[in-house]
Amino acid sequence: MDVGHGTFRPGSVRHGGHKVLKGTRYILGAFLLIEDRVEHVRRLKNRGSELRRKSDLEGAARHFEWALAINPKCTTCLKDWAEILLTQKKYEEAEEKLRKVLELLEEKDSDALFSLGVILSEAGRDDESIDAYIKSVKLNAEDAELCYNLGIKLGAKGDKKAEMAMYAKATNVNPKFGGAWLNWGTVLAEDGNFEDAEVMFLKGMECDEVRTKAIMNLALVYQKQAERNAAEGSFISAKELAIKAGDLLDSTRPYLENVTNDEDRKYAKQFTPLRLQAHRILGSIYAGMQDFASCEAEFRKATDNFPRIRGSWEMLARILEIQGKTKEASGVRAVIHNLQ
Repeated sequence: MDVGHGTFRPGSVRHGGHKVLKGTRYILGAFLLIEDRVEHVRRLKNRGSELRRKSDLEGAARHFEWALAINPKCTTCLKDWAEILLTQKKYEEAEEKLRKVLELLEEKDSDALFSLGVILSEAGRDDESIDAYIKSVKLNAEDAELCYNLGIKLGAKGDKKAEMAMYAKATNVNPKFGGAWLNWGTVLAEDGNFEDAEVMFLKGMECDEVRTKAIMNLALVYQKQAERNAAEGSFISAKELAIKAGDLLDSTRPYLENVTNDEDRKYAKQFTPLRLQAHRILGSIYAGMQDFASCEAEFRKATDNFPRIRGSWEMLARILEIQGKTKEASGVRAVIHNLQ
């Protein structure tokens, strides 16, 4: 119902308790929304949201601006407009809108604080961003993305314990939050805690959006464990870990050959050096066990998988020379020369 209009409808409430003997009874209802013209603001806000969903950001922003001209205290309009400005990388204007929201709501809006944290982060104001995120978490600790973002910021500041605590909260709220499992495992692996890192990456493998990344990170953990165990003389466990690493990497190959987005392309570029490293580690473990035949077989696999990579042929040449197979080694050295 527009401002200034009225409506009538049949009612069933007896008037003052008096018995109605004839005629049709009506109840006159009046909704006084004049002070902030609520209905007009609501319509403009809804229309702005609709335009935003259709990616008409300029049109949406105009509707939010018109709504705020009627009611400058419409916090939802301010927040939605701020999100558009963030998308447009107009950080100062976006911050201004959100500061106004927080002033009106006495900093009791976790969404506004979260958005402010994102804006401050994008603007490179990390300390202020962390402060906004912490305030938001205090109001709403059940926001997985908020906890994840705060974890990243705390990690960048070197507070690994607090960082991992945030990833723990994020995954507790949403067990399928792959990015949190991935980052948590990475922090543990960097600290040399490969056993717990393995658990996190296995959890990440259950999340479709980061499955390939989790596999590659887990393969790297297995490689590190294999090298550590081999250095300690535990060749059997080292061999098993190195084989697992290679098998994991091979499982990602069909997907990585057909990636379409930039993030996955970055991981696709890491496949060759990681897989070649897996061949090297396993071959070296066989050599440490004096199993030169298996070492040679592994390095031949490397040349089959990566025939244009000099490193794979150099590994094979060395193990052939160690075994006294000089003629074969010379042939491999010729291949290396032709690859230059």
